[in-house]
Amino acid sequence: MSMHVLDDQHLDHDLATIRIKNLRLRTHIGIKEDEIKNRQDVVINAVIRYRAEKAVEFNHIEQALNYRTITKAVIALVEEHRFLLLERMTREVLDLIMSHDQVLTAQVEIDKPHALRFADSVSITLSDTREPRRPR
Repeated sequence: MSMHVLDDQHLDHDLATIRIKNLRLRTHIGIKEDEIKNRQDVVINAVIRYRAEKAVEFNHIEQALNYRTITKAVIALVEEHRFLLLERMTREVLDLIMSHDQVLTAQVEIDKPHALRFADSVSITLSDTREPRRPR
């Protein structure tokens, strides 16, 4: 039984967190006429967790989750598509990140600056996981 506890601790030991911070893009987002005609700014933040023991041990790029590849794909998705709802854009970005088999959990927050008159921005946050829930 103590071996199982050691295994769980070992698994958490090399759990890496990648944070993509304030990725600023322009896209078509919204339902009002001016939103449909004109691109608007969005700000994307993502937190991605994956097991990095092989990357840590072997120090080879092939063993790591390539955040540059993920970011390029997010840029292409957001800039090349039109979205009616911020929720839909957030879900599609999250699904794209989760499509990488190495990703265990991910959280995506997308801000739409100046969407409300007296607020800096409005944002939607969604998350997903491949990890089984541990009993408490």
